[in-house]
Amino acid sequence: MQSFHEFSLSKQLQYAIDDLGFKKPTPIQYQAYSAVASGSDIIGISQTGTGKTLAYMLPILQNLKFSKEINPRVLIMVPTRELVVQVVEEIEKFTSYMNTRVVGVYGGVNINQHKQLVAQGSDIVVATPGRLYDLVLSRALQLKAIKKLVIDEVDVMLDLGFRFQLINIFELLPNRRQNIMFSATMTDDIEKLIQDFFRGTKKISVAVSGTPLDNIKQSCYAVPNFFTKVNLLKELLQDSNQFNKVLVFVSNKRSADLLFKELDNFFPNEVCVIHSNKTQNYRLRSIENFDEGVHRILVTTDVMARGIDLSVISHVINFDTPSFPENYMHRIGRTGRAEQEGTSILLYTEKEEEYKEAIEALMNYTIPFKEIPETVQISTQLIKEEQPKIAERNNPHKVPAEEERGASFHEKSEKNKKTNQGGSYRRKIKQKYKKPKTRGDKNYNRRNKKR
Repeated sequence: MQSFHEFSLSKQLQYAIDDLGFKKPTPIQYQAYSAVASGSDIIGISQTGTGKTLAYMLPILQNLKFSKEINPRVLIMVPTRELVVQVVEEIEKFTSYMNTRVVGVYGGVNINQHKQLVAQGSDIVVATPGRLYDLVLSRALQLKAIKKLVIDEVDVMLDLGFRFQLINIFELLPNRRQNIMFSATMTDDIEKLIQDFFRGTKKISVAVSGTPLDNIKQSCYAVPNFFTKVNLLKELLQDSNQFNKVLVFVSNKRSADLLFKELDNFFPNEVCVIHSNKTQNYRLRSIENFDEGVHRILVTTDVMARGIDLSVISHVINFDTPSFPENYMHRIGRTGRAEQEGTSILLYTEKEEEYKEAIEALMNYTIPFKEIPETVQISTQLIKEEQPKIAERNNPHKVPAEEERGASFHEKSEKNKKTNQGGSYRRKIKQKYKKPKTRGDKNYNRRNKKR
């Protein structure tokens, strides 16, 4: 039977793991330990909710010696602010018996606070790429002592467009370092990143990309439009005993705000919302209230799908069907964590049916279908995106193709095709006074003028 005792951990780490109640390592933790401890570059692929943070932190902390150096030796990059807070909190739990300095930095707060924070010295820095790059450029943080680089949720980093910032940060890091990457899926973008910047990277995969967790019960409803989805959601959420801690995912910030307004009117003081337009304090407060049971319903966008690690979520409801099937996996991975039972519900319209089919193809699993209860009102109200687009017959919105142009169309005349060359006088002067052939040929223009 696999056990943490097989790793011969330090007493400080073993005490912390015992305090947290961890009995045995998850498959990714067991397989990653020796690979990370060896110093090799690795890419770990494992489903959301399988303990990836401890998988890379356990061997790092085991070999991290005490130091008074100001500059950090371990850099962990994550895609969202919430994930920075979460990773810092988890590392602090793991190091409760160790003298390890951990700092988290992210955008959305005054950078001067973070400058003062990193100036006090740290062993481990957890950061979003944008804020990290700003701190390095302002010389508040130096990366010359980094020995371990961890990129958590690599696929989300690339989905959110952080590739350019990652490349810039790679150039600022020491060449001799260990690169550790973890992700829930293996994509072509990740393969290209590895080929372009890393050599001899070992791959550790404990689950096929897209495999659903066995302890998550899935179902789906075919729903005609947004407001019928709202009515169905209200019907389901009235059972507060069963739906006691519900995470509702929507596709964009506008839908999140609209759904929050509808649900808050029906379930006052039971709903909270987070998305990238909300302030950092508002987002953290919403997560805290949801986690502590002050609110039982949290409406969020896909940006938050990886930045939330909350205990015992009873249901994940996909209010909008994600266009990328991998995102469905990240969403439902919020429930059924730590080998507990979870439930996932998918709502899809006719336009979203192809997305659902792509999800089922990725999982190689047909999501069980349920009929909408008769008590749910089918709404005729449509949001802007659902309303039919009517184009005026005599006012087309697109430029006609070349072959469709009428007789009145004609090419520009030769006269109108001429471009401004700067006048004959200017052209002559430019030809006469050319640049010196060399920087030291001071008399070149003078000789050329006499000719």
